[in-house]
Amino acid sequence: MTMNPQMLGAAYLAAGALFILSLNGLSNQESARRGNLFGIIGMIIAVGATILSGNVSNFGILFPAMIVGGIIGTVVAMKVEMTSMPELVAGFHSLVGLAAVLVGYSSYMDPTAHFEGSEKAIHDVEVYLGVFIGIITFTGSIIAFCKLKGVIGGKPLTLPGRHLLNLIGIIACLVLGYMFLKAGGHNGMMPLLIMTLIAGIIGIHLVMAIGGADMPVVVSMLNSYSGWAAAATGFMLGNTALIVVGALVGSSGAILSYIMCRAMNRSFISVILGGFGTGGGAAAVGDEEGEVTSASAEEVAGLLKDASNVIIVPGYGMAVAQAQTTVSEIVKKLRAKGKNVRFGIHPVAGRLPGHMNVLLAEAKVPYDIVLEMDELNDDFPDTDVSLVIGANDIVNPSAQTDPNSPIAGMPVLEVWKAASCIVLKRSMASGYAGVDNPLFLKDNTDMLFGDAKDTMDEVLKHL
Repeated sequence: MTMNPQMLGAAYLAAGALFILSLNGLSNQESARRGNLFGIIGMIIAVGATILSGNVSNFGILFPAMIVGGIIGTVVAMKVEMTSMPELVAGFHSLVGLAAVLVGYSSYMDPTAHFEGSEKAIHDVEVYLGVFIGIITFTGSIIAFCKLKGVIGGKPLTLPGRHLLNLIGIIACLVLGYMFLKAGGHNGMMPLLIMTLIAGIIGIHLVMAIGGADMPVVVSMLNSYSGWAAAATGFMLGNTALIVVGALVGSSGAILSYIMCRAMNRSFISVILGGFGTGGGAAAVGDEEGEVTSASAEEVAGLLKDASNVIIVPGYGMAVAQAQTTVSEIVKKLRAKGKNVRFGIHPVAGRLPGHMNVLLAEAKVPYDIVLEMDELNDDFPDTDVSLVIGANDIVNPSAQTDPNSPIAGMPVLEVWKAASCIVLKRSMASGYAGVDNPLFLKDNTDMLFGDAKDTMDEVLKHL
């Protein structure tokens, strides 16, 4: 069975509409499940239409590969923890980039393709750009995966003259691109291979130079790159659905990167150029004056019992400890007593946009009490207890008070303005940005040390 061109176009149009509805649905928690469903249906239609388009053969190889890939994807999706979602996303981006590179080479070497004049020039540009974007996405995503996984440290690699090195690499790729387009037949293979090597090194160097503090932006940036790589692949294959999907992913990733940069008061260019963030691990209070005071789980429970207004600020530490279910139970108990309990979410909390929202939704926390930073930052002075669970950089007052701090100007949740602030941490180590946090030394701050799941369980018992 083969689709006629009209049916194929209609199928791709329907898939594209479903992908747009999917992105729209994923914009908030209430419609996220519906958005995922739209995306699944759209992808089924797109893949099915492509198989029936008449442009695909060798089903004896294709179907077994699809089955194996489907099994691998299912197993990974079922086993991956929410804390590993950022590196999983980076890993998926690398596969999209690699696919673009392989399609580019196969399209260029295709013996059945016969292009002449302007058609050949356009096709060669599509191949070259697809391979260029794809290999940068592939190598950059591999490095991002390793950094997020902890295989490579979060400290930025700042080589002498690194910006000049990147510029030289890009100029070399442009020159090789000219040579590639001027070559006749398949004689451009050597410039294409050399460009692939250089662009791959650029991808590695770009992400290696970006520190731990900017890794959330890197993930969304690579998301954008993978989208443009997919769009370039779509042009090479003449696949409308792939072009639409790639453009949607590329543009949405770019918009998300901009939003996150704005949330950290950093420019997109400064993130790409790298050199910020040390990867954490140092003492979080440095040479600040003051004394760290700790509290017991029983004392924290007592504070919560006496409080009327509570704001909880979750961070990556809560995700690592998988404490969200216990936190949800504590919130239920407090709300049952008539207390006003809300969650404050920073745009870059959890090393991936929306990470905290997904965790809280998973723990069945009501959507209406999960608010963005801007929605409740002004409410902290009227708050009795601010409870910080595993967050660090996003509640650091030095962003407002220390102009020399690496995170100076970054919008943060002003938890120190509450009457009492409780910070849950395993130790006094700094956050992902490796920046000192004077919050821990403030008079109204008490530390509750230990694994967030264990300490929250103790608080729940005392409640």
